[in-house]
Amino acid sequence: MSDGPDRRPSPEIFTEAAEILETLSAHLLDAERGLSAGRTDPDTVNALFRGVHTIKGLMGMAGLAPVSTFSHRLEALLDRIRLGKQTFAPDVLDVLFASFDRLGEMIAAAREGTAVPDAASILSQIEGLASEQKAAAAVPLADLIEMSPAQTGVLTEYEEYRLRENLREGRTIARAAAVFPLATFDTDLVALTETLKASGEVISTLPSPSGAGADQISFHLLVATGLSAEGLHGRLASDSRWSSVAVEGLNKMPVSPPPQAELEAAEAGGQAPGPAVPRADAAAHTVRVDIKRLDRLMSLVGELFLLKTDLARTAAEMRSVAGALGYSADLQKTSRVLERKLNELQDRIVEVRLVPIGQIYTRLAQVVRRVSREAGKGVSFQAFGEETELDKLMIEAISDPLIHLIRNAVDHGLETAEERRAAGKPEAGSLFLGAFPLGDHVVLTIEDDGRGIDPERVLATARKRGLIGPDERPDEREILDLLFLPGFSTAETVTEISGRGVGMDVVKRNIAGLSGTVDVETEVGRGTIFTITIPLTLAILRGLVVDVGAETYTIPLHAVSETLMVDSPDVQTIEGQEVFLLRGEPLSLLRLDRLFGLPRIEGEESGREGVLYVVVVGAAEHRLGLVVDRLRGQQEMVVKPIGDALKGVPGIAGATEIGGGRVVLVLDAEALIGEARRKKGESVRR
Repeated sequence: MSDGPDRRPSPEIFTEAAEILETLSAHLLDAERGLSAGRTDPDTVNALFRGVHTIKGLMGMAGLAPVSTFSHRLEALLDRIRLGKQTFAPDVLDVLFASFDRLGEMIAAAREGTAVPDAASILSQIEGLASEQKAAAAVPLADLIEMSPAQTGVLTEYEEYRLRENLREGRTIARAAAVFPLATFDTDLVALTETLKASGEVISTLPSPSGAGADQISFHLLVATGLSAEGLHGRLASDSRWSSVAVEGLNKMPVSPPPQAELEAAEAGGQAPGPAVPRADAAAHTVRVDIKRLDRLMSLVGELFLLKTDLARTAAEMRSVAGALGYSADLQKTSRVLERKLNELQDRIVEVRLVPIGQIYTRLAQVVRRVSREAGKGVSFQAFGEETELDKLMIEAISDPLIHLIRNAVDHGLETAEERRAAGKPEAGSLFLGAFPLGDHVVLTIEDDGRGIDPERVLATARKRGLIGPDERPDEREILDLLFLPGFSTAETVTEISGRGVGMDVVKRNIAGLSGTVDVETEVGRGTIFTITIPLTLAILRGLVVDVGAETYTIPLHAVSETLMVDSPDVQTIEGQEVFLLRGEPLSLLRLDRLFGLPRIEGEESGREGVLYVVVVGAAEHRLGLVVDRLRGQQEMVVKPIGDALKGVPGIAGATEIGGGRVVLVLDAEALIGEARRKKGESVRR
């Protein structure tokens, strides 16, 4: 009998905390860029403070005292920074980055129910910064601006600090008085605030007791701007929505001219906006859904597709039943309508699963920052295509391979500052991450302008390790593929960052597990490009159903480029490998019955005599022809994981049901291509 209710924290708490932390990490990177340019955006710092405050509350609700306590200490540091009591210097930024990393680790551990990492070392760094606090200003605000002590007394400590800071920097302090209808004041106030932010900083927003009718409400907004009060009023008056807003300058002392760049930005209304704040009306129309629920829903759609297939088969069988021809036609019509609706339902569910890949860009940017500092290299990181959408689970699965490739590029791909100067390159290396859709796939590229990969060096290392025979003469593409062999590395030294001789094979295996491919292009002295191609989603796929001997398999359709009927006499054997010339280019063949040790079935069951059915998978230099006995057609499939007994079998990605309750294996095209290359290498060495 249970001792009481289940007190485990709700998974939604951890999901929300992780999402907030991801957003805060992006703000922290923005803050670093601002600091490098000699400025600090108060909205960014305030957003960091508010986000950590929210995480503290969530962890407190979850009963996770160590995480909540750590968040509280981090919140206190950010509070000192936003109040100007703590200098926002590079060493403080380093502590914040380390703190956010540790906070993420603590949240992840709490979510998994494992031991929460200790934060004592980082807490000591935070406490060490506390001794550097600056003394607060002592001049009364009423001596600086036209506001009574009663009016300044309602300002928060943060608002008072921002007022003093803007006065110190010579900006105009203005009060904008606006009256809104009660029915729309919330959206109107947000719109006015955003308009004012284009010309400066909105420091405070307070209701006003005067100037409003019975069905109205009045607000005073305190604004710091590089414009004069008259200039700000003119800016507002140019928009018919704000023509009635009154603007009053509050500075008691003459305002010194602001920096020219700031003045130009204010006059153009182009000041960079602060961190985006979610709109209340947008949040009201958003529902957080656990991805596992969508998985179950998609699985049900897959089962409905199977029932539709059974329905179509029943309709076809009814044609031969006397008097049932009319019923058969009606059933077939219903089956077609059902298929259209199921396809639409499937598309809608897939849309719900898709999220912008930019969700992991912040995490990858932090990896670049951390690794470049560890390696002592300057790196300019630019990311593109963040709006490209991909299945949420695919994004999570691809993040580890991307992290490894980025670490490797920074540690080994990019040269040191001295090497780059000697090569006539800028001291800071460049690293580019891109993403773009390509049909029902997404292409990711990681490009650096470093030293490149020397194919001759790779080949020499492979020969030295016995991975390739002394008489083999592989082309450049085949040489670069050696990089993905287990334990292969050309690194002369092992570092704490990468280059331990493991990892690239795992990268390829993980990408292949997503039914994806990875290719390498390189030029010595110019740089390297890794290109990853993965499907939008693996939740539900179309597959090509084939027979091999007495067994039936499915091949994901996105991996199939074409199907062929090849006359047996046209097949040649070169260096122990069966090859067919396809449009003048050699296509290696792999007989699946031999690979899986299946008995051949002669006669009608194996198709036309003297003809091979070939399914071409892969693309470009990575093509392979799979020899099968029969092509049964296409079908939707939901891929399920396989048991431990089959995990060691090459070329098997999972299992699926094809109707009538029959379960068949799903082939892994990328793994089969690798298996064919391995066999080719063995035959050459023999």
